Amino acid sequence: MPTFHQAVGGDVIVGLDHPDDAGVVRLTDEIALLQTVDFFTPIVDDPYAYGQIAAANALSDIYAMGGTPISAVNILCLPVAKIDPEAVAGILAGGRDKAAEAGCPIIGGQSVEDRELKYGLAVTGRIHPAQILKKVGAQAGDVLVLTKPLGVGLLTSGFKAGRGEPALVARASQTMATLSAIPARLAHAFGAHACTDITGFGLLGHAGEMVRDTEVGFRIDARAVPCFAEVLARPYRKLRTRADATNRAYTRAIATVGAAVGEAMEALLYDPQTSGGLLVALPAARAEGYLQAIAGEGYLLPCAVIGTVEAALVGRIVVE
Repeated sequence: MPTFHQAVGGDVIVGLDHPDDAGVVRLTDEIALLQTVDFFTPIVDDPYAYGQIAAANALSDIYAMGGTPISAVNILCLPVAKIDPEAVAGILAGGRDKAAEAGCPIIGGQSVEDRELKYGLAVTGRIHPAQILKKVGAQAGDVLVLTKPLGVGLLTSGFKAGRGEPALVARASQTMATLSAIPARLAHAFGAHACTDITGFGLLGHAGEMVRDTEVGFRIDARAVPCFAEVLARPYRKLRTRADATNRAYTRAIATVGAAVGEAMEALLYDPQTSGGLLVALPAARAEGYLQAIAGEGYLLPCAVIGTVEAALVGRIVVE
């Protein structure tokens, strides 16, 4: 019989004292619950796509911790007098279908009237207490794998400004709506030591969380970072979001970007992502097998080794 624990004191494995992508509470010696919540304003015009993206984004925190989502509840803020009920139905359908794809039923929710539309999920996941992947834990000699291309922040800013062909909008939406279930599950199988998902703080901001107060640092090869080539083109170079400046400030003390990286690529490193990929630290000898296994299971987005974990850098990030 499993031994049950009260969810107090020492049975909070991950909480506010050392925050991570999700909170973790031990239920038994073999079962822990993960809990997370995320919601935001629309970043695409299509209600169904927005619902899918918001759900995938919320689910991503569970995957980043190595867990399996088991249930969710809707969070919906509505400008009631200004929104079409059919649009609301589309948003909820998108969230429902994406959660169903994850095997995570939506079992309830809460809606409130608000000046601005917002939607997302509070998600509960399940994990063995010994299998939790945290942000901190990368080891010298590991490599870093990124599992989605960067650039959706710049792209969605362009979409709001009326820039972006329908095919590009669809490709960006599909990228954001893609679940990280496959690379997360395989990260365990290939011995990952640490993991996080890349969202609002951008690649360097979230990488910074992985090295801060540790005995290792990261060296990133900018040429290896997967990205939307369109964001390197002139129309998108001046569409940085407000978070670009805050992300640069957040990492100023720990990140050094070489001059050879170039202005456009540097902007991608700070670009806030919505439902971005996982950044996984795992042994170098297992990286190629990890990438092959991800592709072999039908995960279609570009994944790549983008850097190394080095003891000599101690809490710093160097981009070359």
